[in-house]
Formats: sequence, C-alpha cells, structure tokens
Amino acid sequence: MKAYPFSYFPPVPEDHQGGPVIKLKKDNLNTSLFTNDAAFDWLYPKHFQLLSLKHWTPLAIARKAAEFLAEPGARVLDIGSGIGKFCLAAGHHFPETFFYGVEQRHELIYLAEEAKGCTKLSNVTFIYANITQVNFKEFDHFYFYNSFHENIDSENQIDDSIELSESLYNYYNQYLCAALNKKPSGTRLVTFHSFEQEIPPGFKLVDISCNGLMKMWIKT
Repeated sequence: MKAYPFSYFPPVPEDHQGGPVIKLKKDNLNTSLFTNDAAFDWLYPKHFQLLSLKHWTPLAIARKAAEFLAEPGARVLDIGSGIGKFCLAAGHHFPETFFYGVEQRHELIYLAEEAKGCTKLSNVTFIYANITQVNFKEFDHFYFYNSFHENIDSENQIDDSIELSESLYNYYNQYLCAALNKKPSGTRLVTFHSFEQEIPPGFKLVDISCNGLMKMWIKT
C-alpha cells in the first residue's frame, strides 16, 4: 500500500458536531494544560474527555515514555495516536524531537489538529492513515498504547466508524511485529498495556514502569 508523506493531512471539516473544541486562545501557549490530565482533556468535547481513562495516554506516562524515546532530531511514531495526547505532551516536554501520530479515524485527527493549534507545537505532526499505509523506515523510535485492543473488546470501543474484528486484531499485531523486526539495532519502543504480541524477538526489555503496564524496549 501507498506510504503517505508526513505532509499528508485530511481536509478539516467546516463544522464539528458537539460544539467548539478549543476554548483557549490559540495565540497563547498555555503550559498549564500539561500540569494534569483534567486540564489537558478539557481541550476536547465532553464525550472524548470521558474516554480519556481507557483510551488516551495519561500525561505522566506520556512524559516518562517520551523521555526514553526522545533524542535531538529523532522521529518518534505513536501507533494509533487517537486525539493526539501522547504526541502533544511529548512534543511539549521534548522540543528537539519530532513526534508523529498515525490515526485512521478522521474525527480524532481533526480533534488532534485542533489541540495542536492551541499548543502551537511545531514538532508534532498527525498522519491520517491506517498503520499499513505508513512507511516505518521513516521513523526512528515508536510508542504503542495497544491501539489494536478495541478489536477484541466490544465494551470499550471508541465508536463504530471503522471496521473492528478479532481477525484485524491478529493481522495488525502480525503486521506491526514484522515492521518492527525490520528496524535496525538501537530502535527504541515503549509499550503501554500491551500483551506483547507485537514485539519481535530482537527487542530486549530494558525497563518496566507503572506496575508493569509500561515497558521500554531496545532492538539489539
């Protein structure tokens, strides 16, 4: 499949159901947004705030994960970036690293772009695509908050806008495992709430955090 360049963005809808998304002035970089999850989640409509605990990376986790992944000039990909919380938090704390988020739901990309506009971060990019349409060779390190799991968890699905199934869950895990397996030595990966089905044998576990829920890996 075609690999989209970093400059690829979907058209932004003229109207967004649910009312205004950003309530802060976009000409101010409000660092207080990154002090706690409630402050950050306020950027989004209430429905998406309620999804935060199960689907969006907590700010403390994002900062710790990004600390492991960040290097000056490095390109870090969030696999299934949702509303963009990890990328925006990581980009705020590590301005010399470039953070990319790939997401296949158009509405979530739109919300992520709106939030990015509020923060004015220049080192964050969102890509509207399925992970199978992204060239993994273009990235140095990776973050994965088990974005495939909703394929097998019918009670905690974000919405019904995309196809979800157990077969897709297995396919995506196999695809990601194969893509990561092709990465060179030194590639870093952080997983959060992962069953590790996507981890190739060549990745060595080097650190564990958050009661075992977050793990740091390096390709040997």
